[in-house]
Amino acid sequence: MDTTWDLVVVGSGGAAMAAGIEARSRGKSVLLVEHAALGGTCLNVGCVPSKTLLAAAGRRHDALASPFPAIATSAAGVDLPALMAQKQDLVDRLRQSKYVDVAAAHGMAVRTGHARFLDEHTLEVEGQAVTAGAYVIATGATAHIPDLPGMATADPLTSTTAMDLHALPASLVVLGGGDVGLEQAQLWAHLGVRVTLVGRLAPHAEPEAADVLRAVFAADGITVVEERAVEVERSADGDVLVRTEHGAEVSGQRLLVAAGRHANTDGLGLDAAGVVTGARGSITVDEHQRTSNPRVFAAGDVSGAPQHVYVAAQTGHAAAGGALGEPRAVDYRALPAVTFTTPQLASAGLTEAQALAAGHDCDCRVLQAHDIPRALANHDPHGVLKIVIDARTRKVLGVHAALDGAGDVILAATYAIKHGLTVDDLADTWAPYLTMGEALRICAGLFRTDKPTSCCA
Repeated sequence: MDTTWDLVVVGSGGAAMAAGIEARSRGKSVLLVEHAALGGTCLNVGCVPSKTLLAAAGRRHDALASPFPAIATSAAGVDLPALMAQKQDLVDRLRQSKYVDVAAAHGMAVRTGHARFLDEHTLEVEGQAVTAGAYVIATGATAHIPDLPGMATADPLTSTTAMDLHALPASLVVLGGGDVGLEQAQLWAHLGVRVTLVGRLAPHAEPEAADVLRAVFAADGITVVEERAVEVERSADGDVLVRTEHGAEVSGQRLLVAAGRHANTDGLGLDAAGVVTGARGSITVDEHQRTSNPRVFAAGDVSGAPQHVYVAAQTGHAAAGGALGEPRAVDYRALPAVTFTTPQLASAGLTEAQALAAGHDCDCRVLQAHDIPRALANHDPHGVLKIVIDARTRKVLGVHAALDGAGDVILAATYAIKHGLTVDDLADTWAPYLTMGEALRICAGLFRTDKPTSCCA
């Protein structure tokens, strides 16, 4: 194997593949080093498996909770091993088509093995020294298990290990109310598990959107205890007991921890490379993804970037560009985020609190589901969309939604914020009737009048 390359990328997920593609587009030689399966978090244990399982669980829930009593629907039990096999088949097929085949098509070499820096200029892969003009570290992040008293006795699941279960637990306590906790709580509840969630629900969402999800979780039978967990122990019957800061106690057959993630930097020899790390092991980078070692760049979750695969890809392109002498920064304006609950939570731009903190004289309007024609046609009472604007310029600063298909709606909001559109631009732009995207135009119209309108007026 060649031992000298223009760029060596450690990892093979979204950030790593983007870095490799960027370098190959410039005619540079690239080696990807991966110690496990190609594809990184998103493909193997994140976006792809969780969203296909959420889709499956959602189909079952729709059958059990149809809003159309004239149509008889029902759902039997869950063949979890078959469902997990179907999930894994999708992961395997995408790994081949989107990673193995893509690396080959772009002419990237791939080597399996653990990478470790020997010094500031040299990497070791399975005992062999490898050198490069520059390096990109894109090793991602993994689930963080908080060091609570008794946690070691609880045998906790994470989103990764839970999605490999082959038997449904009777009950489940989910620790954490962020994106992963919300998705996992609803996934298992929709598959028939009794679920309790401990932690503040949707802590970063606008309060109006979080309230929608609270109502939905209550309708789904999910118990929510919005307190901080302080202790875990095994009860006499073998269940896991969780105590909160104010003395509440909840228990379940299994505990699933969704308390954030920490960077995968252990064993990389970053000290030998002179690469500085920060909170939860994340690699400290500048706006061009450069680390404290000018030959080493980092991208994706390991660099502390927002944990979305599309962000990982953009930081990967930026890191490779900088490593090859053309530095650029990632533009985070109007960054969208989606939580794939039912309904979805989605956001782009600033919240009302963030706009006020940034000094904007902001104005907001909130549109409820009962004023959205698509929601009425669906007989879906749960939904809200909120627009935040600068009251002086009327430019859109943020859009936040809890809606069926909110992730698709938020794409239009992303364009509007990035390109400086005003709320009047939104109100005066065509929106097809009986789509959820129409909610954006209707809500924009509320800045002109608070009087009701007819369906399309």
